[in-house]
Amino acid sequence: MAEATDVADPAVAGSRAPERAVTVHRPPRHRGLGSAPGVRWTLRIVAIGYVAALVAAPVVTVTRQTFANGLSPVLEVLSSPDFVAAARLSAVVALIAVGVNTVFGIGVSLLLVRYRFPGRRLLDAAIDLPVSISPVVVGIALILVYGRSGWAGRWLEAHGVQVVFATPGIVLATVAVALPLVVREVVPVLEEAGLDQEQAAQSLGASAVQRFRRITLPTVKWALAYGVVLSLARSLGEFGAVRVVSSSVPGESQTVTLFVNDAYQEFGPAAQQAAITAAFTLMLVAVVFIVLIAWLRPKENQ
Repeated sequence: MAEATDVADPAVAGSRAPERAVTVHRPPRHRGLGSAPGVRWTLRIVAIGYVAALVAAPVVTVTRQTFANGLSPVLEVLSSPDFVAAARLSAVVALIAVGVNTVFGIGVSLLLVRYRFPGRRLLDAAIDLPVSISPVVVGIALILVYGRSGWAGRWLEAHGVQVVFATPGIVLATVAVALPLVVREVVPVLEEAGLDQEQAAQSLGASAVQRFRRITLPTVKWALAYGVVLSLARSLGEFGAVRVVSSSVPGESQTVTLFVNDAYQEFGPAAQQAAITAAFTLMLVAVVFIVLIAWLRPKENQ
């Protein structure tokens, strides 16, 4: 009787692949910072305290001080000739600045996104320069160029045009500080939209004006609206550059921000009431702009 051997058939042995144990390495589970109740409440308290100290407390204080003596002193300040003239000048300057920056913003945005040319990156960087430096520096630079001793100012005054210490200087300063706001809102939307729709319209015979009116403008309308609101808020609240180039004469070259500064530096309860009331007015306008921006933001992202 043949003995059974322990040697397996080579053919059978070769047909079977050796089994290997597979080890799966799973990363350790870490509890997120937000999962700890103590951390969550600490972050909330810090955030609420930070906002309360820097925003809520000043807003409440200004509001309380404005109406501390009743409504009559507030209405008296709001109807005073100096405040009315300052509000009118601020509104005119802001509207001019917003109009200029809107046209400039759309044109430069199209130039930066649609075209490639030498110096494009330099132009892109130069647009952010007014918000990268102090507004006081912007005002001094305008004086050096358009003042009586400036190379452009001498020629302008020789032809009867005064820029610095007059309304044109205030407009230039306001335009400069709000320059990039429309551009920085419109450029990302244009880059995301691309050129496919405009190229298709061009192939169908649409002119440049038709393409802009029917394709480009509807594409960027919410971003443009958002940039215009930001530019308007920035223009109304500008102080540093305007203070340098303005003579701050009440009723002539004094904006609302200059009215607040000049009134606060005077003595007496009437001057303090005027400064606080004007500051409250600017704050109220800022709140309206914040609501507008919050309303426009979702539509911009659609």
